[in-house]
Amino acid sequence: MDLSVRFAGLELKNPVLTASGTFGFGLEFSGFGNLAALGGIVAKGLSLKPREGNPMPRIAETPCGMLNAIGIQNPGAEVFVSKILPAMPWKETAVVANLYACGPDEFGELAGVLAAEEGIAALEVNVSCPNVSQGGSLFGADPRQIALVTEAVKKRAGSKPVWVKLSPNVTDIAVCARAAEQGGADALSLINTLTGMAVDARTRRPRLANVVGGLSGPAVKPVALRCVHQAVQAVGIPVVGIGGITCAEDVLEFILVGAHAVQVGTANFLRPDFAFRLVDELAALVEQWGISSWEEYRGSLEIPGKN
Repeated sequence: MDLSVRFAGLELKNPVLTASGTFGFGLEFSGFGNLAALGGIVAKGLSLKPREGNPMPRIAETPCGMLNAIGIQNPGAEVFVSKILPAMPWKETAVVANLYACGPDEFGELAGVLAAEEGIAALEVNVSCPNVSQGGSLFGADPRQIALVTEAVKKRAGSKPVWVKLSPNVTDIAVCARAAEQGGADALSLINTLTGMAVDARTRRPRLANVVGGLSGPAVKPVALRCVHQAVQAVGIPVVGIGGITCAEDVLEFILVGAHAVQVGTANFLRPDFAFRLVDELAALVEQWGISSWEEYRGSLEIPGKN
């Protein structure tokens, strides 16, 4: 089967992208596989100015997952555009820029800088990072702010599709999804991490310097599937699923509930070649299960009594 997917103005050779913050700018992983074989690379979160991120320690392992509180450490948009993006394989695979800012105007300014770059296929608006003191999930928990930020980015995005990355740390994901759609989003991506905490009972200290962080990995997949399912039911724009993917069957689960594509994250830390292997494993599983097209399989979940 042809694994390519088309949505929100993009055509990807397959539905497997790497999630922001888990794959650097992709170049760090070039020794583990062919970057051009991926459906896309979502670059590490970018801000207008460089950010040092949170103090160490910033990562703690948990059962079936990982806590992080990186704090969007990045070199800033100017360095990314001038020195990093030219080295990325943007002619061979989609490069999606992940945007972080502290207000709608700053988001708009950042979008204007990145949208001007030929090598960027789409803009992903991060209104859901739990590890920053300004913006992030503070926006993502407020539907009005989600809409305002989305509108500000959309105005400066030109022809570039705008994805909005949503937080699961909300009362109703459907309300947030609709707010992004009303703000002009071309697609949604979800979920970002769940807020969590780990402590050391012996030293009586938190395991993260930031005290709380974002939980990711297999532990969050049921939450992610629920959120993607509810978002797909709530909006008319495509959804990209994220959360705890560790095998090709996980990818099909997200597509079954309605996702057009997926992003893989924490598994990249465990196996640096994971995303590359996943593309091959997905092709084999699709063949084994006799799936003939994404259009036929996507959203075909059968719920007894409701279908």
